[in-house]
Amino acid sequence: MEPTSTLADHEVTNQPPARGNRDLWGGDPVLATHAKGAGVGDHARALGTVGAAAWAREANTRLPELRLFDAGGRRLDEVGFTDGYHRLMALGLGAGYAGGPWTGGSHLTHAAMVYLHSQVEPGTCCPMTMTYAAVPALAAAPALAADWVPKLTARDYDPAVAPLSAKRAATLGMAMTEKQGGSDVRTNTTRAERAGEGWRLTGHKWFCSAPMSDGFLTLAQTQVGLSCFLVPRWLEDGTRNGVHLLRLKDKLGNRANASAEIEYHGALAHLLGEDGQGVRTILTMVHHTRLDTAMAPAGLMRGALDHLSHWVRHRTVFQRRLADQPLMRALLCDLVLDWEGATALGFHVARAFDDPSRAPFARIAVALAKFLNNKLAPRVIVEAMEGLGGMGYVEDTPLPMLYREAPLNGIWEGSGNVICLDILRTLARDPAAGALLAADLDAARGADRRYDAALAAHRARWPGLPDEAEARWFAERTALLLTASVLVRAAPEAVADAFVATRLDGARGHVAGSLGPPDMSALLARLGPEFR
Repeated sequence: MEPTSTLADHEVTNQPPARGNRDLWGGDPVLATHAKGAGVGDHARALGTVGAAAWAREANTRLPELRLFDAGGRRLDEVGFTDGYHRLMALGLGAGYAGGPWTGGSHLTHAAMVYLHSQVEPGTCCPMTMTYAAVPALAAAPALAADWVPKLTARDYDPAVAPLSAKRAATLGMAMTEKQGGSDVRTNTTRAERAGEGWRLTGHKWFCSAPMSDGFLTLAQTQVGLSCFLVPRWLEDGTRNGVHLLRLKDKLGNRANASAEIEYHGALAHLLGEDGQGVRTILTMVHHTRLDTAMAPAGLMRGALDHLSHWVRHRTVFQRRLADQPLMRALLCDLVLDWEGATALGFHVARAFDDPSRAPFARIAVALAKFLNNKLAPRVIVEAMEGLGGMGYVEDTPLPMLYREAPLNGIWEGSGNVICLDILRTLARDPAAGALLAADLDAARGADRRYDAALAAHRARWPGLPDEAEARWFAERTALLLTASVLVRAAPEAVADAFVATRLDGARGHVAGSLGPPDMSALLARLGPEFR
């Protein structure tokens, strides 16, 4: 039933209609261009319902609740979530968000699910992403994998507090960083001591993502060195493992998802991989979570621009629709280029994850995509927020949620400086990664003289690896060139032409919307059928 517009003292006019159900797949030409074959229409339609939007709002306004003790003072160490949170988890995991790539699906389809889910409720992406990324890491312990992988890849969601054997499906989280080290995990002080066929852990973790997961991958020091362990939350004898929750982090965004400080008090753990090779083992998981941290910002940008597009098409200012005003159109075009570039690059990287022969390229390209896409997302989202004016700053719209989320993926799994240093390290240690990156950049040569000139200038500026102080500049420029290369080969000509002209050829100002007159109609059409 439509809400009443005629009120006691005035009539509501010049307000966009309620969004209602949305086709997140069919209404997104950029997704259709760059994720061909992903096959996520059902998931997209489910996420586009009014119900999913209501679940997301509930999960972000009624925050996770820490439950340390029961009424009698016995330890629980649990976190309570809203019904909306559980429904969104069931929707994503049921669609194959975590298990699909390991059960006959593809990383491309997974990336499309990350892109779609991030538009609606990004907090629930975190536990699903870690579950997805933990599966290949478990290959280091075949016996553990035999028990865990079938439950991690099941198209189901089971939030019950119960041991693994009693569950239909399971999730895995991560607990790596400590107070004194952060990204420098080699300074970790958590201790692991042998206990029969297992290990017992003692120590603290400053960040434990998704503490209601059925287990965590974690790092601890043995007599040999830093090692990787799987810590189950609930033990097969029906008791709770020695994992104590201290407090939930009061985070800027990602509010629906709980993040905790924890302590291990003799927690039972299983060694994963070789003793003393913990970093090498956990990096398999980190590599796959980085795909999601590269893809999610594209989804956040799409979510913000989708709401801005709806607003400007239905809002009249100074006797003209906002969508018809030249300055707004120029701004939209500039933001479209950032969003489509990030989306194209993310899906290009996801396809490399599906091709074992391109694994070295995936290692370097996912770092480049993570770095650039997360630098662009906050800018795009704040411009979308500003485009709605005061309404963009109000929690009745999803713009504040998307804005709070914008910095997260740039911090998670390696902040900007860490990623830039990883890029230099990969190029120095893995000649195949550099060769495949060069070949991918060369694949677009000959189609646009401006691109060719920019690539030649880049290689002349850095004939080898840059000094560490220039790593950010080098990473940004390399990622921009890689994005342009993908667009030249895969995007509509108007998009590729405008991207090269404004991002590589220097024909733009420093703020969004200050660019030359591109083919605006063609760029605006990328926002969806309504602009055609």
